Amino acid sequence: MILSKANINQQSLSTNEFQLDSAALPASAHLVGICGSGMKALAEYLASAGCRVTGSDMSPPIPAAGSLRSGGYRVHQGHDKRFVPEGTNVLIYSPAIGLANPERRFAQRMGIPQFSYAQMLGSLMRQKKGVCIAGTHGKSTTTALTAYVLENSGAAPSAVIGAELCNENLNGWAGEGPLFVAESCEYQRSFLNLFPYHAAITNIEPDHFDYFKNQDDMTTAYAEFVSRIPVSGSLLLPATCLGLSKIREACKAKVTTFSLERGADWWATDIKPTSFGLRFRLFHQGEYYSEISLQKTGKHNVSNAMVATILCHTAGIDAEEIREGIYQFPGIRRRYERMGSYKGIALFDDYAHHPTAIQSTLKMLRQENPDRKVWCLYEPHQVSRTQALMDYYARSFALADEILIAPVYAARENLGEEPVETSKELVNRILRHNDSARFSSSLDQMLSTLETEAQSGDIIITMGAGEINRIHHELNRRLQRDS
Repeated sequence: MILSKANINQQSLSTNEFQLDSAALPASAHLVGICGSGMKALAEYLASAGCRVTGSDMSPPIPAAGSLRSGGYRVHQGHDKRFVPEGTNVLIYSPAIGLANPERRFAQRMGIPQFSYAQMLGSLMRQKKGVCIAGTHGKSTTTALTAYVLENSGAAPSAVIGAELCNENLNGWAGEGPLFVAESCEYQRSFLNLFPYHAAITNIEPDHFDYFKNQDDMTTAYAEFVSRIPVSGSLLLPATCLGLSKIREACKAKVTTFSLERGADWWATDIKPTSFGLRFRLFHQGEYYSEISLQKTGKHNVSNAMVATILCHTAGIDAEEIREGIYQFPGIRRRYERMGSYKGIALFDDYAHHPTAIQSTLKMLRQENPDRKVWCLYEPHQVSRTQALMDYYARSFALADEILIAPVYAARENLGEEPVETSKELVNRILRHNDSARFSSSLDQMLSTLETEAQSGDIIITMGAGEINRIHHELNRRLQRDS
């Protein structure tokens, strides 16, 4: 169905934003900030559903922009009203794009309906059964796992994932089946735009200090999210998490719990390493359900696989198909991703930008490589988060041998010298626990340090949600130049 003003209500005359009365697919969409992980997924969903898609991004990440352009999408660098094609039915913008953006201002003058990413995602989900995965950690991996298993089983789900599937270079697609699997972010309460039928919360930890006033404010947002699940739906929760009772009380649907220990409705036991990853046995209501094998390590991945298994079971997929799908899962980009090697140095990349995730990833790396020197290059994400969790960050790098800290990637924050000063303070705090932490004024300085000091046999892992992964693309460029 082509989007038109006949099936749209104007929500704000001053910003020209609109709300769909009923789900509708635009014939032509322009995405401002198209290379963001969620926006890229939405672009791929729209295109696979038959929509003509264009977009722009101020600083398009090399992998995302390359993937989109190779897929036939027209992606402009920078922002200009000329980038909005004639005949555009709707403009979709990422949370980082404000009203002053020239493309949004042009759309406003031309009467082109505008939606935020979350508004459009919710509108598209409305016509299907939403399978929504929320939580502080593991959202992307669990969403991808769930969508992958459902796809492999023949359920033909739609999906919008906050990271690319390895081997596929896809974040999203439109399926013919009734299920819509989506990563559901709590920031700015954006998940309140969604329509969950089955929902899971992986875990809850303090985060997004630039938005939530306190833990109770954050828990209230999750409670509002689960209150949107209809009585006939389902909610999956960790057996122990912040605000558990408040969230359970807000949900009208059936609530099920999971844990790595006995006492929950679902629990995992007998977790053992294998030559390819790990395996565990899963129990449901005291009865053995299945043995699950995955080509990943780390207890956090056991938890992710449990949630995906339970969601797929709830959706009617049998245990054998779930087991096969999870074993075949290729993983997603920037989640403990092996990036090759450089002069005999093993390269890894990870999205970790919260102390818990940093600690888990380094533990996994150290268990697999107990005798190798580990360089951890970290770009903090947001000044507010880094300052609020400073001491937790300082302790999270304990398993690294050499630590290089870049200035804070101040996403969504308009700041002066704070990104540099905050990172320098983080280095000082780390030095209380580890005497090998240094501040690097730029990613270029990090590269210079590596080329001077890193030796064959070492391991380099980059971490952060900003631009730190550009390190690998530069190293790859230098390898090509040298050869």
